[in-house]
Amino acid sequence: MVRPALVTGFIPYGGRGVNPAAEIAGALDGRSVANTPVVSRLLPVSFAKIAGMAKSLLRDVNPCVVISVGLWPGEPLIRVERAALNVADFEIPDNAGYSAADEPVVDGGDAARVATVPVRAIVDALLDAGIPARISNTAGTYLCNASLYSFLSAAESASERIACGFIHVPYLPSQVAELLRQIKVEQVLEAHQRADTASMELATCVRAVELAIAVALRNGA
Repeated sequence: MVRPALVTGFIPYGGRGVNPAAEIAGALDGRSVANTPVVSRLLPVSFAKIAGMAKSLLRDVNPCVVISVGLWPGEPLIRVERAALNVADFEIPDNAGYSAADEPVVDGGDAARVATVPVRAIVDALLDAGIPARISNTAGTYLCNASLYSFLSAAESASERIACGFIHVPYLPSQVAELLRQIKVEQVLEAHQRADTASMELATCVRAVELAIAVALRNGA
């Protein structure tokens, strides 16, 4: 039986009505990449639940590769994350109202964990496909970082190899349009004062994640 590829995306957070990560996950659910079925799941924006969710998803889905997706507001391109830190230090509370400060993601875990998907090969494939992308050396210290760290930690105890990685994506164009509309209505900031107006079409983001899965599969995931 072919083990699936798992794509995860976060539900909306921070007062936003849409999270591109959730839209990407939804678009990929049920597709096939390199003859491998894709299964998508949404993650809660909850520090208390993220580690347990990673463990249960690896157990229940039994994927060969996990590509988690998250939003990085203001980012103009695809960021393929190289590593995750065992640190949770939030600038805004999670959806449960919790704000972590200098806490470990996993008690007693390593200080950092390196993504087990071929990060550079993924970026090269995206660039070859005309998709702006780069390697990122920080996944932040919010739930995206916690997600990558948790999946990497959980994968260590799996009976079969599971390659895990994380991709950050920009806003969708419709989200930036709404931001600009709010600026015009509120008349508090000038448009040039906002630094988070970069965006990328959903179809391009979906294609980027598909390519990341394909490259990971090609490299032995």
